[in-house]
Amino acid sequence: MYLSAQQRRAAGESAASQGNTLARIISQINEDDAAERYEVECKDNKAPRPVTDRTESANSSLPRKIIAWEDEDSENPYNWSNKKKASIVIIGMIVVVNSTLGSSLPANAIPFISKEFNITSSTTQILPLSMYLIGYVLGPLLFGPLSETYGRKLIMTSTFILFTIFTMACALASNFPSLLIFRLFAGVNASSPISVVGGVYADLYDDPVSRGRAFSLFMAGTCVGPLVAPVISGFVSSSLGWRWSFWIGLIIAGISLPPLFFLPETFGPVLLAQRAQQLRKSSGNNQIYARIELEKKGFKQMATVTLTRPLRMLCFEPIVSATCAYLSLIYGIFYMYFEAYPIVYQGIYKMSPGIAGLMFLPIFAGAALATSLFIYYDTFLRRAQRQNKSWTRKEEARRLPLACFGGPFLVIALFWIGWTSREGIPFYVPMLAGIPFGLGYVLLFMALLNYLTDAYEIFAASAMAASSCCRSLAGAVLPFATTPMYQSLGVPWATSLLAFLSLGMCAIPFLFLWKGDALRAGSTFCIYLRENKVKEQAELDRERAERRQAEKATEGASKKV
Repeated sequence: MYLSAQQRRAAGESAASQGNTLARIISQINEDDAAERYEVECKDNKAPRPVTDRTESANSSLPRKIIAWEDEDSENPYNWSNKKKASIVIIGMIVVVNSTLGSSLPANAIPFISKEFNITSSTTQILPLSMYLIGYVLGPLLFGPLSETYGRKLIMTSTFILFTIFTMACALASNFPSLLIFRLFAGVNASSPISVVGGVYADLYDDPVSRGRAFSLFMAGTCVGPLVAPVISGFVSSSLGWRWSFWIGLIIAGISLPPLFFLPETFGPVLLAQRAQQLRKSSGNNQIYARIELEKKGFKQMATVTLTRPLRMLCFEPIVSATCAYLSLIYGIFYMYFEAYPIVYQGIYKMSPGIAGLMFLPIFAGAALATSLFIYYDTFLRRAQRQNKSWTRKEEARRLPLACFGGPFLVIALFWIGWTSREGIPFYVPMLAGIPFGLGYVLLFMALLNYLTDAYEIFAASAMAASSCCRSLAGAVLPFATTPMYQSLGVPWATSLLAFLSLGMCAIPFLFLWKGDALRAGSTFCIYLRENKVKEQAELDRERAERRQAEKATEGASKKV
């Protein structure tokens, strides 16, 4: 059962009276934050006409006018053509592929980098990978919330340019410390699309089915880069030198940069701010504003509200916390594979780095299979919705069954590769375990990130930023444990340990299916969205009914005349 704003406030006061002051402060910040973001974004998409605020300026007698989207407004991203939306989805995928390509680009170049810079410590050798992912930890905390304040295009374009520059710097690095610093800054800027593109797709698609399909393509794109990059570095490093791994990454980024300049702004409040600026200039009325222009800004607001939103969601939103925990584990395992695969295929099967890199390709086949399955389920879901099946009205039913299906496949894949990687068993037997791994991995990401987006809507970028931050931290840290763990436990039991941890996490999507309504009922953000969407829809229905009545009355009067 959803509590009203008054009930939540009373509960907060009760908690405060018992000494829980921090909980009251956080609850109040969350509620104020939700209210402000709703005013800035949701109402822009729901208001039927410009709103007049009778607050007068000190230097003008004109009332302040706050503009909003009109019905079927062609400039509203929800109403853009399918062709335009598809082009934006493709540009987002291109940027994400570049970002994730960079994450594992040095994977099979590490032996050659270590030889040139005389690096002998196995822990230090992992740093070219981990420093990039540490950048992934830092960036989303900044870029996700900033994209909800300053728009998507500015953040994505500027960070991609910087990513390209630092990729070139990696190719030119004269020593190991400078390479690590350049990798860190490349990772910080590469994290932007991971946290922002989800918000872009939410800007374009109001329909959860269409948005989910866009996300499925996005998630498939995130698998392309990390799986292709080790193949590039494996073959190129042995023939042309490790620096050419980064030169190729730079060439790909350079080819991808021009389409990004054609990316339109998709964030509705920023588009309305641009419209307000044009109206002020053309009409001479300086009292025309968009809601985002009246939003509180400044360092204090940025530091205490905007930039802390992902952290608050991580700590105080159980849906975000549990999702981050599950995705962090499987993401960490994915990046542990870049250390484990050489142990298996170069150590046990005596393959060259380039050939060992090809062993990642079945994971991509599994990812492609997951995308097909996701689209099939969406078709099945839409057909059931048209038939008005009762289970389709439950929000958790939209995506979570796929996570329930994908989790066990990932566990099977881990046991499979762990217990078949041995002399006497052909290499293709453990290699084929990549198919269920890719299937489970991508289904989990598709389902859980879509669930976050459906649950938090206008706060999707911040929820995605929290998720990106956590899983990147796991991806940066867990690979350090790979070599010691595999040396101590051996390939079968080291991989089995990861399988058992994944098995425990499989309960999370089932828990969401069981208690999802209750979890969302306890979320300040979800409650506020639900309450105000109901109010806004009722207000719209009432105003439209009044307009229809007025039109009928006018028609009746004209007939009498």
